[in-house]
Amino acid sequence: MEFTKMHGLGNDFVVIDCRRDKETNYYELAAKICDRHFGVGADGLMVVLPSEQADCRMRIFNSDGSEPEMCGNGLRCFARYVYEKGIVSTTEMTVETLAGIMKPKILFNQAGEITKVKVDMGEPILKRSLIPIIGDGEHAIKEKIVIDDQIFIITAISMGNPHCVIFTENAQTVDLTKWGPKIEHSAYFPQKTNVEFVQVLSPTEMRMRVWERGAAVTLACGTGACAALTAAVLNGLTERNATIHLDGGDLEISWSEDSNHIFMTGAAENVFEGVLSISR
Repeated sequence: MEFTKMHGLGNDFVVIDCRRDKETNYYELAAKICDRHFGVGADGLMVVLPSEQADCRMRIFNSDGSEPEMCGNGLRCFARYVYEKGIVSTTEMTVETLAGIMKPKILFNQAGEITKVKVDMGEPILKRSLIPIIGDGEHAIKEKIVIDDQIFIITAISMGNPHCVIFTENAQTVDLTKWGPKIEHSAYFPQKTNVEFVQVLSPTEMRMRVWERGAAVTLACGTGACAALTAAVLNGLTERNATIHLDGGDLEISWSEDSNHIFMTGAAENVFEGVLSISR
């Protein structure tokens, strides 16, 4: 089984072309491959599959074997992979995900080298029942929740997957390993949630750290950065275009007033290729 190891701002993935495969248990395979001691090591496994609705289909599995609806950093890596492998021949493509059809675009420098991938992430989902988060009211903007007697003011958003955005004066000092799993698994979020602690630096700049549902602390989260910008705009904290500094690097996020779509631009890097001896 040939694979490619990739990362988007340190959020790392193993990518496998499974278009001709019909029997693999991806849930178990992901847990084996993503193990950093006995496998390749990654935050997630991505598989390329055929699609009747788009150029190709992406399924992604977290290191614990769970399957999220979407992953922004993973999608950028996926787009670069299918383009460089000749699976998709155009620089603008459509990718089927559990969160809908996504539209990545490969970007180049003057030398013709791939520099970044820009993705139309679609519209942010604000309706409480669709995120989902329990409680009253249509939306969950600047809402109070209580975890272990600690009060958090949160804004909940879905980018095809659920996010809990919490603004803080200093993102660096937040104990992610303590509060991340408690919020992820709290009763407020029936399908669990990703958790972002965000520090606003200026109207066009933020610092973010993330606890990813099913993967623990990661160096970056693309959908989380999109949710962070959405939350910041809804709370009157930033403009609709901002650079978000994550532990693994920067993402450029914009929220179009015309289309209401979120656009994410960032790096997607190849690390190495190999052959897996792990059984399916």
